[in-house]
Amino acid sequence: MNVVSSGEWEEARLRLLVKEKELTRARDALAAERRRMPWVAVEKPYEFEGPSGKASLLDLFEGRRQLIVYRAFFDPGVDGFPEHACKGCSLVADQVAHVAHLNARDTTLVFASRGSQADLARMKARMGWTMPWYTITGAFDVDFGVDEWHGTNAFIREGDQVFRTYFVNNRGDEALGSTWSYLDLTALGRQEEWEDSPEGYPQTPPYEWWNWHDAYEGAAPPGGCC
Repeated sequence: MNVVSSGEWEEARLRLLVKEKELTRARDALAAERRRMPWVAVEKPYEFEGPSGKASLLDLFEGRRQLIVYRAFFDPGVDGFPEHACKGCSLVADQVAHVAHLNARDTTLVFASRGSQADLARMKARMGWTMPWYTITGAFDVDFGVDEWHGTNAFIREGDQVFRTYFVNNRGDEALGSTWSYLDLTALGRQEEWEDSPEGYPQTPPYEWWNWHDAYEGAAPPGGCC
């Protein structure tokens, strides 16, 4: 334990702040490079089961431009099933910010597992989770590198054509949960004017689009269903 005066503590903090600012700028530069990643077309049809029945990968977008899919392990054979998802995936779920903020940036976040919708509904209600959560019924997990370990895939669509834009797993998943961390993974980013993005990408001033999660256009009223 190193106890110092308030002046010495402030000097130490400012020295560390220089490195923290360098890390912030490096993170922004990495996100800018991510926005310039090539896309790969998704040609194979994928099937899921949702609360309203069968759904395609395109359906998971819910009409928005971008889609983020976190492969969570709420599967037969996983420790705690069917009362719980795996402990690590549950920790991730507990950190997810209100999805209305992502939706306001034309982005949908969903979780996907192999547990049934009936089991999912009970587990989500008990845990207080409200993000869309689908049952994988096809080869999505195998084809996108998430059949044996968690991972997050990002997609974008042009009309009905879906493209895969990014993938992260292992420790790359642990910092996710905030609106900003998810948007930084996407092809379009935060869509704010300060970002270094390719020409023609949608961008608006920061702060101006931010809102209460129940006040965005199309948001459910307070106390309403998500």
